[in-house]
Amino acid sequence: MKVLVVEDDLSMRQYLEVLLRRMEYDVTAVNGLAAAQRALSAEVDLVISDMRLGTESGLSVLQVARERPSPPEVILITAYGTPATAVEAMRRGAYDYICKPFDNEEFKLLVLKALEKRTLLEENRRLRESLGAGALLLGVSPCIGEVRSLVAKVAQSRSTVLVTGESGTGKELVARAIHQSSLRATRPFLPVNCAALAEGVLESELFGHVKGAFTGAHSERQGLLVSAGEGTVFLDEIGEVPSTIQVRLLRVLQERTVKPVGSTGEVPFQARIVAATNRKLEDEVKAGRFREDLFYRLNVIVIHVPPLRERREDIRLLAEHFLQSFAQELGRPGLRLTEEALRVLESYDFPGNVRQLQNIVERAATLSDGPELGPPTLPAPVRGEPAPQVQVTETKLGPSFSVERHLDDIERQLLTAALREAGGVKTRAAELLGLTFRSFRYRLAKHGLSDIGD
Repeated sequence: MKVLVVEDDLSMRQYLEVLLRRMEYDVTAVNGLAAAQRALSAEVDLVISDMRLGTESGLSVLQVARERPSPPEVILITAYGTPATAVEAMRRGAYDYICKPFDNEEFKLLVLKALEKRTLLEENRRLRESLGAGALLLGVSPCIGEVRSLVAKVAQSRSTVLVTGESGTGKELVARAIHQSSLRATRPFLPVNCAALAEGVLESELFGHVKGAFTGAHSERQGLLVSAGEGTVFLDEIGEVPSTIQVRLLRVLQERTVKPVGSTGEVPFQARIVAATNRKLEDEVKAGRFREDLFYRLNVIVIHVPPLRERREDIRLLAEHFLQSFAQELGRPGLRLTEEALRVLESYDFPGNVRQLQNIVERAATLSDGPELGPPTLPAPVRGEPAPQVQVTETKLGPSFSVERHLDDIERQLLTAALREAGGVKTRAAELLGLTFRSFRYRLAKHGLSDIGD
């Protein structure tokens, strides 16, 4: 790891250089801003700068470092009694600061933590570059590595792929990775949530319709399967498709043609189909809710996306990735998760999986008052504390009482409580309430809650 020391005091500069070399780092030590600018033209992992550099400031060094394409972490050394300036430096993106005089062990631990973060971010960046299409399939765990390997293998074929996994695991990301890793990458990727559309709308959306096919069909419309051309159509929540459309989908997969609603003719299509489900389709077949022949037609190549609790070694990397993104959006480059917060996240089971982790990090970044995101910025259930319970209080009946309004109030409370418990993951919240996703979406819309959650 390469460390740049910026210190105008010769004895202090030499002292830091010796200390860091003993830690077996590649150290460059310079005495001012101009020399630091030249040194930063090469790759550097960590900058350690004094806050005061004669007439210059360590904040200027920080600014130059942050402008690098792959900015290094920055630790600033400040005199005792000037924490306000140091806090300002963290707000601008410094990793941390340390006051003089400092303890050697404390200093070395700070350096280790800063470089650990740098390693994570660089690993993140290298994965994004190497994966290309699968840039968001981040992780170092063997199971996510297996997913990436399968994506690479199936990308060049035309075979239908079924992506399985719990809600929030990243099934659409897998589908996008397949598409973008293939020769179809320059063609459209068209996702459709089969659970979110009414039967008639879904039918028209997939297969298209001719003019006059139904009320409101004022002109002919191509369905997604045809309009995608040689691209990819992603059928999310395929297990929610009504039985009548299952029959049509079976024929579509067998014949590679579609019949628009209201038409008597067949139209060929070239698009690849990738489907996804959070249900066990074998159980749905046994229960009579999913056609067995369609299941076997879809079940040619299966990619299972593991839940986050089975890849805990990826939680830290994913959390840092999400925080980096949100910090940039919020204009707060100095945001960072504390070691304690990361340990809390790594010990949590994440019923809502990666999407829940993303929502939790976004919440912490948005609501935090300072640059450090510690355990208090995380939701109570994540910290192992009981979530607030919905209280149904005794109701006084009177002339103005309305049972419909009262039940609506209770339903709204339960919907918001389920979303909070599920970390904003709507499919998970629907499961907690024993509702289908379609019914859950209807109730959210009824109460004006559609914008809450993912």
